[in-house]
Amino acid sequence: MKKTGFAVLILAAGFSFGAAQTNAQGPAGVGATQAAASSSSGSGSSHSMNPIKWIKKDKSSANSASSTDQNKRLTARLQQSGVLAADGDVTTSCATFKNLSDCVAALHASHNTGLEFNCVRADVTGVQTNADLSGCKGTIGDKAVSLQEALKRLKPGIDAKSEAKSAEKQAQDDLKETKA
Repeated sequence: MKKTGFAVLILAAGFSFGAAQTNAQGPAGVGATQAAASSSSGSGSSHSMNPIKWIKKDKSSANSASSTDQNKRLTARLQQSGVLAADGDVTTSCATFKNLSDCVAALHASHNTGLEFNCVRADVTGVQTNADLSGCKGTIGDKAVSLQEALKRLKPGIDAKSEAKSAEKQAQDDLKETKA
């Protein structure tokens, strides 16, 4: 008798667990689409369970026109102040940088310290372009380093920390002035 009672208890627990799991999986069969739509809309949550939708997409295509205009204004401003060569432009000079602000800061730092921009760019980005780096006085590393570290490598006698901060402030001001 005890064995039969124990078997019935096990079967009852199994059935209730199976029913609960089936409920958790959602409706299936005829009318499942309507039932799923009504249960998800009734939950009050508009958050998608798809993790791909959690990632913010880059809206660069929408901002490309305003970005181009900003680059033109920034190029003119930097050429006027002598930071960028008369025949240069921001788009070409900053192609290897991830952020425009880092590039403009590197341009200002190279201008303020009298270093070649190609040397600073190669050190800060870690990308060796076909630009001539033979005029670089310090060592050029294979890995990207901070602007401060690049200035310290290329011109050891300067206060690299204050020069980097100054260049970053100038870049921030330039980008603020040229924003649409």
